[in-house]
Amino acid sequence: MIRVVLADDHSVVRVGLRSLLELAGDVELVGEAASGEEAVAKVLETAPDVLLLDVRMPRGDGLRVLDELARRGATVATLVLTTFDDDAVALRAIERGARGYLLKDVTLERLLSAVRTLAAGGTVLSPALSEEARRRIAAGPAPREPERDGPAEPITAREREVLGLLAAGYSNREIARALHVAEGTVKNHVSSILAKLDVRDRTRAVLKAAERGYL
Repeated sequence: MIRVVLADDHSVVRVGLRSLLELAGDVELVGEAASGEEAVAKVLETAPDVLLLDVRMPRGDGLRVLDELARRGATVATLVLTTFDDDAVALRAIERGARGYLLKDVTLERLLSAVRTLAAGGTVLSPALSEEARRRIAAGPAPREPERDGPAEPITAREREVLGLLAAGYSNREIARALHVAEGTVKNHVSSILAKLDVRDRTRAVLKAAERGYL
């Protein structure tokens, strides 16, 4: 039996996924979690073969769950399931130890195939990911770029928070709500981050921030 923990903050989604998993004769759901903290606790408690992990959850998003499990030496074969087709989030998840990334609209056959593949040591990626994202994942972590002449303007603590939420796929409006600031303030932070990292868009900002250790 493949032992699985399911982490998603939406009860309807958990019910649906639970029903799908129960149709398989070789999969056993050994725990459920509705937050990042609960996900970490369930993995530590049950030591599953596979973790099905949502990206956006309260009290610790999916990326932080991966970080915390790695810190505790409890890394598990993780399949990130999300409603958002976001190359940056996929890259960050894979860099943090996830072995799979799929959208939640997958069929039962595709989901079970992914669970079995991860349990057997394989990797599964959504066909929705761009060729560039697939190339970067296959190539492994990119080498650090040489520093330009003169010290770079430092990333502030608030900008690190914004970067973390960008990496998790949050929009400007959602970041504003999470940080309890105006959306215009978030736009200013994002513009500042792009300028400091010398990139053109949010995806490149997340990737370069990860390479420089800001995430």
